[in-house]
Amino acid sequence: MNTNEWSLPETELFDRIGAALEAGDDAVLATVIAVEGSAYRRPGAKMLIRPDGGAGSITAGCLEDEVRDLARDVLAAGAARVETWDLTGDDDVWGMGVGCNGVITVLLEPLGDEYEPVVAARERGEPVATATVVDGPLPTATRSVYTGGSFEGELPSGIADAIRADAERLLSEGGSDIRSVDTPDGEVEVFVDAVRPPPEVVVFGAGHDVRPVVELAKLVDFRVTVVAFRGGQVDDARVSGADEVVSASPRDVADLRAWDDDTYAVVMTHNFVDDRLTLDALLSTPVAYVGLMGPRKRFEEMREAFAEEGRTFGDDELDRIYTPIGVNLGGDSPYQIAYSIVAELLAVANDRDPGHLADREGPIHDRMEADSP
Repeated sequence: MNTNEWSLPETELFDRIGAALEAGDDAVLATVIAVEGSAYRRPGAKMLIRPDGGAGSITAGCLEDEVRDLARDVLAAGAARVETWDLTGDDDVWGMGVGCNGVITVLLEPLGDEYEPVVAARERGEPVATATVVDGPLPTATRSVYTGGSFEGELPSGIADAIRADAERLLSEGGSDIRSVDTPDGEVEVFVDAVRPPPEVVVFGAGHDVRPVVELAKLVDFRVTVVAFRGGQVDDARVSGADEVVSASPRDVADLRAWDDDTYAVVMTHNFVDDRLTLDALLSTPVAYVGLMGPRKRFEEMREAFAEEGRTFGDDELDRIYTPIGVNLGGDSPYQIAYSIVAELLAVANDRDPGHLADREGPIHDRMEADSP
């Protein structure tokens, strides 16, 4: 598996999963279902393994070869299995400086039609959760899919009812977790995995500096739309990888699409009037982030022009405006600026304050806590 396949964005990984399902290919889906201690990836991380190679990652590379070997056994047996690796022991070869220092549990399952509703929901842009048996009296990988407020699949109704609140919570918050359910036949452990569509970023502008933002945003799994104003043309090479390119008027921004709080806007038209109109329109929508290119003084001049028209900004609006756009990385080349912008997008989307991880207290990744039964 080459570096590009290992580092696939999640959207492209799901595209590969969908293609394998459509072609009826022999393939194994490996999913991290539990982590104790430190690990490169968290529960929900996935890897697709086919006889001719793999795509995606579940660790920093320390287990991928081992997982591929086990995948051959899974395909041969036609049955799912759960494997745990303890990477913490000083005497264990897996703990000898391979980049992980935790206990990682992985579900390996033959990829089958029961996973198709997950891929289809993601393609439609709809959140979906899977509930998969990973331990107990039921066969491993017995699964139901939760979407539209109900479960469909193989799980007994009693188990589905017991984990319904967990599925709803994880769909709202994101993440994955294991839930234990008592049944007459014994305790069943169910892995509940929320699969949500990627966040979306809409980039307003047609300049050459749009391309680096598009490229980097796609690499970190944003869905990207580029909007050009006043008849501006954006050639395919300039926005290579954008999911959609549209031409519109700044006055049409509010009605351009269905805006929500999982959509983020980057305004980089380099036109004072267009930026003003776009900013005002975006603040009438629920978008959580409006990044405005330009120095602080430019925004102050913009506010003065608004004030002359009787338009002022409330605190809730100012909290959503990020200008100058980006985090302070110190660079001024097009790609350095784009890194700064996309880093800020990620921080806001993940509800984080940008900063050095060395200064962060506690674990790097958030820990999920299941509701009490």
